[in-house]
Amino acid sequence: MMSFGHAAYLGIGGYAVGILAFEGTGSGFIQWPVALAASALYALVIGALSLRTRGVYFIMITLAFAQMAYYIASGMSRYGGDDGLTIYRRSNFGGLIDLSNRVQFYYVCLACLFGGIYLIWRIVNSRFGMVVQGVRSNEQRMQAIGFHANRYRLVCFVISGTICGLAGALLANNTDFVSPAVMYWTRSGDLMVMVILGGMGTLFGPVIGAIVFLLLEELLSQVTEYWAMIMGPLLLLIVLFARGGIMGLLGRFSRG
Repeated sequence: MMSFGHAAYLGIGGYAVGILAFEGTGSGFIQWPVALAASALYALVIGALSLRTRGVYFIMITLAFAQMAYYIASGMSRYGGDDGLTIYRRSNFGGLIDLSNRVQFYYVCLACLFGGIYLIWRIVNSRFGMVVQGVRSNEQRMQAIGFHANRYRLVCFVISGTICGLAGALLANNTDFVSPAVMYWTRSGDLMVMVILGGMGTLFGPVIGAIVFLLLEELLSQVTEYWAMIMGPLLLLIVLFARGGIMGLLGRFSRG
């Protein structure tokens, strides 16, 4: 399912941290669960509506809801509006973790990454995951043997939105700032490019895709301010000639 609205959950997670910090609640034990819950709830509502559609209609509906979240955030004048919201103190975990320490924050992010990968691995290899893979391969057959495909899709949609909410909480703490720009549709496009670049339907493909995408962006931006004109054709070549993304290319090399 190609969603162009996942930047909304990234922004919701970030704003949950920022708004609570602005209102005087600095505890990470409150901020982070609220970020996850708010993202999950929004994903549940949007998923229940958008999963009735398929193909380009699904893409456009997720994009429309993401833009709606963007304009709502832009209109929150109390929390900075278009200018964004500065976070003066990072999430406080009662002395257990100091997110102001760059080394500790790095390991928190790394732990969240590996925790997310492990969670997805467990899901994929569970009975639930087998049903989801069956729905992806042949929805009509799974429906015929008694599985409600849309319910499984909705659960997957909510899980992915919740993980984006966690990423938003981490991003807000990393930049000490959150703004509506985080929710803009181009950010959702970047997320999709990372997934396609690394390899859809693989466990480590999106991680590799994110690393390659960000490294290319960083290196090319140091060479020219028109780095996007170089990045675009490069990504297009990879998509055209490396079916399955980087993971698919590596798989063909290993078999060869």
